[in-house]
Amino acid sequence: MKTLTISTVSAALLLAGATAHAQGSPMNYQPSPYLGGDVLFWELDSDGGDDFNSTGLRLRGGVAFNDYFALEGHLGTGGSDGSLDLEYLTGAYAKGIVPIAPEFRLYGLAGFSEVDVDADSESGFSYGAGAEFDVAPNLAVGADYMRYLDESNYTFDAASVGVTFRF
Repeated sequence: MKTLTISTVSAALLLAGATAHAQGSPMNYQPSPYLGGDVLFWELDSDGGDDFNSTGLRLRGGVAFNDYFALEGHLGTGGSDGSLDLEYLTGAYAKGIVPIAPEFRLYGLAGFSEVDVDADSESGFSYGAGAEFDVAPNLAVGADYMRYLDESNYTFDAASVGVTFRF
């Protein structure tokens, strides 16, 4: 059921992105795919219980429809803090971009994620923010902070640092 929900949200985000592209983009802008890899510093904070944190890896991919809007997906795994392992995290997000300079951008992400720790899978609304700096014409370094889950008895957050290659 949760995978169906994420799939439905992903399809809705794609439709919204295509509509935004058709209505507000210059006719000469071509959608620009990108792929990124990050080190993921995650933390599960439980209310009144143990807190867990570790380091994993995250793969990001997306399509920028113009200088201000993209759709992005995350797939992460890895890291163990004693008795808690991050099996995977996955999600789909709308990405709002604010170009500060030609080589520097701030962005915000909003969408839905599914996180599986020790065979306990939860999904929900996610949001975050980050920055990216171009070091070459198709290569950027960046960092972000995401709140992947905000449940009634715990939160799952992650800070990431990595590189992005634009095709």
